[in-house]
Formats: sequence, C-alpha cells, structure tokens
Amino acid sequence: MIYLELFYSFFKIGLFGFGGGYAMLSLIQGEVVTRHAWLTAQEFTDIIAISQMTPGPIGINSATYVGFTATGNIWGAITATFAVTLPSFILMLTISKFFLKYQKHPVVVSIFDGLRPAIVGLLAAAALVLMNKDNFSSPTEDSYTFIISICLFLVAFIGTRKFKINPIIMILVCGLAGFLLY
Repeated sequence: MIYLELFYSFFKIGLFGFGGGYAMLSLIQGEVVTRHAWLTAQEFTDIIAISQMTPGPIGINSATYVGFTATGNIWGAITATFAVTLPSFILMLTISKFFLKYQKHPVVVSIFDGLRPAIVGLLAAAALVLMNKDNFSSPTEDSYTFIISICLFLVAFIGTRKFKINPIIMILVCGLAGFLLY
C-alpha cells in the first residue's frame, strides 16, 4: 500500500511541480512530512542537504531518498523516482509535437506568461521551507547560531546578486565560514 501512496504522492508532485526541483520542495514537504509523516522536519532538511550534494536534479534526488527512507528498500526509491519523472516525460512527449508549431500563438504565450508568477511563488515557498528552526536555529534558543546563519545567508545573497560572485564560489566560502564559525 505504501508503494501506491508513494507513487500517487510523487506523481502529483511531478505533475504540479513547475519550476524545477527547488519549486518542488514545498510540495514534497507537504506530502512527506505534513500529510503522510514519512519523515520528520529534521529528516526532510537532511534529505534536502544530501540531495543538493549529490549529482542530479534536487527534486528527483529528494524523491529517491524519500522513497528509500519511507519503505526501507530500493523499490520505494525506484517507485518515487519513477512517479516524479513520469508526468514530465508524458508532458514532454505530448507538447513536443505541438510546441514548435504553436509557440507564437497568443494562447500559448498567455499560458507561459501566467506560469511565470506561479513558478516564482513555488521557488519562494521552497526558500521559506528551508528557513526554519532546524537550519537557522532561533534567537531564543541559540542566538549565536541564529545570527551567524542570518549573516551567512545575507553574505551569500548579496554576493551573488549585487557583486555577481559565482554561486559555487559562494557555496564554498560560506561552507568554510560555517565550518570555522560553528
């Protein structure tokens, strides 16, 4: 039964997860932490960190890890991974036949214009999912960790946005700073 629930949950995530893996994170959290309680919030945060470190898209990596963790075996990982990628595969097969022919059509242009704000919202939701007590601590529990976390976040944000520093360099610098400061 858990395999059907995994398949259904990740199929929905794959179907409605416009904007890539980071946009899927809030949907994944809603399904696996809140709705089904397959993982705790801390386990979900750990899976996101592992998914970012491993090669491949974060949404697919997260599905693989959640599937394995929820079932305790490789079949859960395969089920979740297959389910999250299946909607995109079906959609791409369907759209590829018609997109090049109709890409300048006003209806198609309007659809893509409407999807842009939704994708921005999903990415913002993913950022908010990661800005939790598990990642940033809280000012009442551990003010030092909270202040350092906020400072590292601001340095990374300003460095990449204003000064156009390569994100990989920012990740390495912030990782080193986090290692030294914590």
